[in-house]
Amino acid sequence: MRDQSLFIVAALAVLAVTVILAVGIGGFARGGEFNRHHGNRMMRWRLIAQAIAVALILIYVFLRGH
Repeated sequence: MRDQSLFIVAALAVLAVTVILAVGIGGFARGGEFNRHHGNRMMRWRLIAQAIAVALILIYVFLRGH
């Protein structure tokens, strides 16, 4: 049960990274005020979310191996 819960949390983290990336790329493509004010912030949040997602995936793989 713990493995399944961790898998779901890791999948949600990957989904969050995808959403943040899509919003960041969309803002970059559109340009303008949104990109000027939030572009770097969106990519910082993506890096943080991506690091969390990778850590959760690694923990899941480690626990599945034991």
